[in-house]
Amino acid sequence: MAREECKALLDALNKTTACYHHLVLTVGGSADSQNLREELQKTRQKARELAVTTGARLTVALRNRGLAAEDRTEFERLWVAFSGCLDILEADMQRALALGAAFPLHTPLRPLVRTGVTGDSSRVAARALSARSLSHQAERDFDVSDLKELEREVLQVGEMINDMEMKVNVPRWTVQAQQTAGAELLSSNSMGASSVGAVSVEERSRSCNPSKALAATLFSAVLLAAVALALSVVKLG
Repeated sequence: MAREECKALLDALNKTTACYHHLVLTVGGSADSQNLREELQKTRQKARELAVTTGARLTVALRNRGLAAEDRTEFERLWVAFSGCLDILEADMQRALALGAAFPLHTPLRPLVRTGVTGDSSRVAARALSARSLSHQAERDFDVSDLKELEREVLQVGEMINDMEMKVNVPRWTVQAQQTAGAELLSSNSMGASSVGAVSVEERSRSCNPSKALAATLFSAVLLAAVALALSVVKLG
């Protein structure tokens, strides 16, 4: 039960981390807005909650000396995957911090990337202010406070990673994967190659059919004889 629960938690963390990664890529772009920043805040908080819960469950399991060898091997795989998720989450949080500081929402230091907006900056700012909702007007300093909070959370995630390594010593290079790297891609490619190979073999077998080859040869001979006969008749005439 503990192993299945850890798998479910890790799967949720993996999906949440991937979602946060895609959201971070849009910061500073034409799709950037306060709604995006709020969604980023909610997503990273959810990821941190899942990370704390998952790390606690895996730590308890791996520090259990009475754990069976098979279960320990599986928990070590989950631990390595969990460590990878945390590394990606920390890197994306640092990227969000840097982009958020470079592209503030309400007092921009530079224009957003690929916005497609041209014209005087004051008119652009006026249009942006007129389109902003009342709730967003009440939260003008949201991005500033969020960046400060994000900076603290980046440090907390880094401390979490260090604390994990101190509590549980599972070197990543000692954990064996259940399948080779890129096995899914290799299997799909092999299936595609086998299908292509089957088609090519079938085409070659069709093109090298003996009966069809004999018929083509006879037809060519008859055609050549007809041409020669026609030429002789023309000369005699």
